Amino acid sequence: MLRVRPAAWRAWRGFRTFPCAAVEVKNEPILGFREGSAERKELLKALDSVKGKTEEIPCVVGDEHVWTKDIRYQLSPFNHSHKVAKFCYADKELINKAIMASMAARREWDLKPVQDRAQILFKAADLISGPRRAEVLAKTMIGQGKTVVQAEIDAAAELIDFFRFNAKHATELEKQQPLDAEGCTNTMLYRGLEGFVAAVAPFNFTAIGGNLAGTPALMGNVVLWKPSDTAMSASYAVYKVLRESGLPPNIIQFLPADGPVFGDAVTSSEHLAGINFTGSVPTFKRLWKQVAENLDTYRTFPRLAGECGGKNFHFVHKSADVESVVKGTIRSAFEYGGQKCSACSRMYVPDSMWPRIKQELLDIHRDISVGDPLEDFSTFFSAVIDDKSFLRIKKWLDYAKSSSSLKIIAGGNCDDKKGYFVEPTIIETSDPQDAIMKEEIFGPVLTVYVYPENSYKEVLQLIDSTSPYALTGAVFAQDRKVIDEAAAALRNAAGNYYVNDKSTGSVVAQQPFGGARASGTNDKPGGPHYVLRWTSPQVVKQTHVPLKDWKYPYMG
Repeated sequence: MLRVRPAAWRAWRGFRTFPCAAVEVKNEPILGFREGSAERKELLKALDSVKGKTEEIPCVVGDEHVWTKDIRYQLSPFNHSHKVAKFCYADKELINKAIMASMAARREWDLKPVQDRAQILFKAADLISGPRRAEVLAKTMIGQGKTVVQAEIDAAAELIDFFRFNAKHATELEKQQPLDAEGCTNTMLYRGLEGFVAAVAPFNFTAIGGNLAGTPALMGNVVLWKPSDTAMSASYAVYKVLRESGLPPNIIQFLPADGPVFGDAVTSSEHLAGINFTGSVPTFKRLWKQVAENLDTYRTFPRLAGECGGKNFHFVHKSADVESVVKGTIRSAFEYGGQKCSACSRMYVPDSMWPRIKQELLDIHRDISVGDPLEDFSTFFSAVIDDKSFLRIKKWLDYAKSSSSLKIIAGGNCDDKKGYFVEPTIIETSDPQDAIMKEEIFGPVLTVYVYPENSYKEVLQLIDSTSPYALTGAVFAQDRKVIDEAAAALRNAAGNYYVNDKSTGSVVAQQPFGGARASGTNDKPGGPHYVLRWTSPQVVKQTHVPLKDWKYPYMG
């Protein structure tokens, strides 16, 4: 319950009260981009403005645009001869300079009323929803190889939702106050962390970078944002929108950098207060170990939040609706080339249903168009992100071709002459414990294990124990008893669990996202509790009745 404090108390340490009325926020509508639509015309214009161009992107510390000698390029995945962006890596000296500049700005930012900070995110969301939408989408498409719809659900809808809902959650958090007692009032102040937060972003979602940096800043923190090399152009567009929306200098520093150099610099600083990370398990483990080794250095125990991918499953029971299974699996496994953290890469199908499901998968597979998403809007997915990803996936395809327990039934080829193209690939395995069922591939590769129809209970246990990850998973069944059995057996196998729906497509505020085990710390960005992760609350008790005695009554 919100209590109105005396005026003198409200002024103390910047404490503010505000009306109880909840901020009304709805999920951003996803635009259709049909032929002749206004949004399609705007997007085509924005795409024309980036085709063949190379954007120059500096490091930004405060208001200073800095170029180092370590020049890099972001290449378009489907046309790697096109340099989308020229940027530079921050060196250790620049990273340390950014830390000190952020620390100098931290106190004033933290004392700013949360409503004022929230207004910056609301304004940024409005800009991306309106005049800057086409630009952010175009840069996501050309730089990260997304189709129109995949860019729209990410760089527009999800990013807008992150900004709006987190701003709503931040302002509403201040209404959560402790109880008062007779003669005293108690107040919870949601301070930012005492130090800086390092935000380490992935390539696959423009929205994730905006959230990793934007939400800690919203809560009164200063942030060093290391964008992904392969999402540089769209990330810089988001950073500029935040600045244009009123974000002061030195609150978020924009710092492209070599991963180990950035990691070494931030984890060796006494001012590190948190790491907000999305990426690979080895990188997150490396950062965690570095923090542990440097614990005696820090002024506070750093908060570590990480999302590290998954080996996501579709389990099919004999009672499942086949059409939902087939179409949901095609979308989950192959949209954005399987490069979503939530993409389905292992599937379990009963033997009685496999002939029909297999045939329907193959029928759709023949119609999947892989190509240039700028020139052909009918493209279902495009190239994978870069040469490292291409070579990693190629190794898995070569492994499948040589393995006696694996059989490629569709796809299996790849070509990197013009872009990093990999065919959508479906593999059948006779060994449910094969490495391809355990390890994350992060490409358009789906492996299917066909099980005896009546052994579904054993298969549920198999799903739970096969992979170290626990991010997403889906159960397809119409039998209520089986749905309940699966929910119990797979309780810890996925942080986002779907019944009769694909394993991808979580929506901010509807399905807050994250998993445990090797998939990360499961902090559920997109949910109401996420903002609390980036605060260090202070409870203040103010007594209004003077203490008149030091003795207790029973003492006589």
